[in-house]
Amino acid sequence: MPGNRKRIHFHWSATVALVALLGMNLGGCQTGPISAADAERGPAPPFASPSFDQQFWSHWSDGKGELYGYDLTISRYRESRKGVAVTIFVTEPFSREVRVKADPGKHPKEDEFPVMKLNLVEDFPTGIYDYNWMTSSFLALVSGSGRPAGFPSKVSFSSQEWCGHVYSQLLFDAASIRRQAHSYFDAEADQEGTVDYPADGIAEDALWFWARGMAAPKLEPGASAQVKLLLSLQKARASHEALVWQPATLSRSAATESVRVPGGSFTVEKWTAAADGGVTRTFYVEAEFPHRIVKWETDDGEVAEMLAGDRLPYWQMHGEEFASAVETLGLSPRPPRTP
Repeated sequence: MPGNRKRIHFHWSATVALVALLGMNLGGCQTGPISAADAERGPAPPFASPSFDQQFWSHWSDGKGELYGYDLTISRYRESRKGVAVTIFVTEPFSREVRVKADPGKHPKEDEFPVMKLNLVEDFPTGIYDYNWMTSSFLALVSGSGRPAGFPSKVSFSSQEWCGHVYSQLLFDAASIRRQAHSYFDAEADQEGTVDYPADGIAEDALWFWARGMAAPKLEPGASAQVKLLLSLQKARASHEALVWQPATLSRSAATESVRVPGGSFTVEKWTAAADGGVTRTFYVEAEFPHRIVKWETDDGEVAEMLAGDRLPYWQMHGEEFASAVETLGLSPRPPRTP
């Protein structure tokens, strides 16, 4: 990522933050000529959406991204694997028309809107070869595409391993989701279509935002909500399942508890997503703002525990002199070659 572009990006983000703090109208960010579905308002969600206040913008428009490393345990080929995960949370300007980060001056202002991006990187070995997964999720921080703030605008996923690679993406419109997928598997080579988007639909890939209070549905302590949960792109890929909506219960714990991970001891809340007949995913989230994710786990064997992290302008840190900076995430610099 070119450093100059990113510096301009954060200047833009700070401007959005100032507008939000002054209570000015961001209505220009709410429309975009991308599809017929977006010309109509989608069904109203049956639950409350989060708001993004002065505290949120003061923290997230500081010109840095939040990076944390995790000790990862995950099941693949019926065996438990040890690996690492990295989460990267950062705000960006997004184009509603093309659904990518908006370069400065390239798009009309009414087409740009702010998103929170999460890049979730998961690397683990399987015998002789590694798996390298990355999920990029983009959460709208203003209303648009027929949905209020706190709903995903785009999710993409890629998998690289020695047998081949795959890529898939979802673009969220008012009442439907556009899907594309490409794979080295014969029966899955190239796919394109749409998925219905119900009013109470929540993407599993957006749960990392939800557990931090950024994504709908907004829950008070001890509350729960009945939703339809869309299988994550990673889960769909790993199990070769179709993207389906499952009835699910989202819940937030009524009280806090103490959790110890390699990164230390934390006072956390538990945020749980339990899919009927599917996986239950639990997040242990720091009770105090900015609600860092201390740990997540599933009942099918996935566990990620925080190692360490920092807020960094990581896109500028691509020189050799920054190789050791990965240690601030609890990770080790890559060796010249595998011994």
